[in-house]
Amino acid sequence: MKKVLIAGGSGQIGIYLSKILIEKGYRVSILSRRKIYFERMQTYLWDVEKGEIDTEAVETADYIINLSGANIGAKRWSLKRKNEILNSRVNSTKLLFKKVRELNKHLDAFITSSTVGYYGTKTSDKIFTEDDISGTDFLGSVCNKWEKASYPFAEFGVRTVQIRTGVVFNKGAGALSKMMLPVKMFIGSPLGSGNQFVPWIHIEDLCNIYIKAIEDSRMVGAYNATAPEHVTNKELTTEIANHLNKPLFLPKVPASVLNLLMGEMSIIALEGSRVSSEKISKLNFNFLYPDVESALENLIDN
Repeated sequence: MKKVLIAGGSGQIGIYLSKILIEKGYRVSILSRRKIYFERMQTYLWDVEKGEIDTEAVETADYIINLSGANIGAKRWSLKRKNEILNSRVNSTKLLFKKVRELNKHLDAFITSSTVGYYGTKTSDKIFTEDDISGTDFLGSVCNKWEKASYPFAEFGVRTVQIRTGVVFNKGAGALSKMMLPVKMFIGSPLGSGNQFVPWIHIEDLCNIYIKAIEDSRMVGAYNATAPEHVTNKELTTEIANHLNKPLFLPKVPASVLNLLMGEMSIIALEGSRVSSEKISKLNFNFLYPDVESALENLIDN
């Protein structure tokens, strides 16, 4: 029975992914900053800032998935917060590799999360593919350094995969619930121009991509994890309102208001491009929720 170690596994994606992996017969353990009890998973401790990690966690793993990183949208982007966002991703990856090399541990694969922010946060007519270079803005720089921190695994002979994730839609607290709240309160409206694209993915499809990265040895390098359908902020807001049976009658929220409320971080709400999922589809990956209609039907109507 293969064992999967998930760093940052106590978050929403980690818990959802763990459940599916266990159902498929994998043994799952997680790395966490504090001891958490899970009935079917073992928790190991680590402290990225101190450079400490439980040796047994890495020693017993066949696969490592790194989902750790400070929440990009949780706080305004002060210089301190920007450093936290970057360091939590890069240093966690470096610590995992340091322990792998120290133990001379030959993993079946190392899989790291990344985001479509890799391409830069901007609205354009371009459809970005994995062959495009990284953006030069804050998120583009973070993702570039984040992914490069995983390269030593490949040099060490470990199959290495970077999953560039879009906005994740799920039933719990998260991006979709934040989008739904103003609509429920009859104050929903598109943001800024409303023409910016929202690269998104249903959490079940995202977790299935991680499982494919474990099981399909053809997966090497970067893969976009976004649904095939491209949707704008205005179109998405309208669809959410339709599924909630709520009207949208307010004008668009001006960019200046979001800039005032969110500072530099407002760019993640005001800008967005289309991102291609063709590369993962060519490996015979089938999306369960390829369009917003099917995703919202599952997450809201049900």
